[in-house]
Amino acid sequence: MANELILLCLAAFCAGFIDAIVGGGGLLQTPATLLILPHYPVATLLGTTKIPSLAGTTIAAFKYSKHVQFNLKVLTVCAVAAFCAAFSGAFLVSRIDNSVLKPVILVVLILVAIYTYFNKQFGIHQEKNHSVKRQVSMAALFGLVIGFYDGLIGPGTGSFLILVFIAVLGFDFLAASAHAKIVNIATNLAAIAYFSSTGHILFQYAIPMAIFNVAGAFLGTKLALLKGNKFIRIFFLLVVLGTILRFAYDILKHYL
Repeated sequence: MANELILLCLAAFCAGFIDAIVGGGGLLQTPATLLILPHYPVATLLGTTKIPSLAGTTIAAFKYSKHVQFNLKVLTVCAVAAFCAAFSGAFLVSRIDNSVLKPVILVVLILVAIYTYFNKQFGIHQEKNHSVKRQVSMAALFGLVIGFYDGLIGPGTGSFLILVFIAVLGFDFLAASAHAKIVNIATNLAAIAYFSSTGHILFQYAIPMAIFNVAGAFLGTKLALLKGNKFIRIFFLLVVLGTILRFAYDILKHYL
């Protein structure tokens, strides 16, 4: 158990660091947990990873809150919608074949990477061209979609949230990262509420992982605030590329 715990804590630290900057920490933490603890049910391991994810995301959100002014209307609607959808996704996690969704997600991610790379101003400046009513409506819609995805699959949720806050709602990378953290807290809480009620959390692993995830999140947030939007944009591209490779591997493995 000692060796397993060391590896899990290392993965949690790296995941917290990545997630604090641009989301996507689950791309490292979730597969690492599945690989290191293969003898447990998938639902149990997914539930276990939500504890460190929540801890790290909360620390990152707290640090961002000191430097970013939140749009409370948009944030509240998006977070509530995401919470409800994430609970539903967690309930259905063992009832829907994820392989059906992954090819669609892969195509979307490739398009996102191409657009972000060639559009040098993407996420560098805030562009608030939407009415408040439209912003709130779009926040509710995408909160439902991404919240459901987080409860059902999980990895990459933070990156998808950041993308929505930038491309749909007109935020810059720094503001998008801050708002995404709050919504991600809501989705993690929903998943934890479901998984804990069904006994799908291994607290002996989850608590130490949470401590290391917090440490990684603290360092990642500090670096993001120090370096600003251009640094976050580059990091975002790297994480999206990693996400593309991960989903491509999963799809190929399924069909080979």
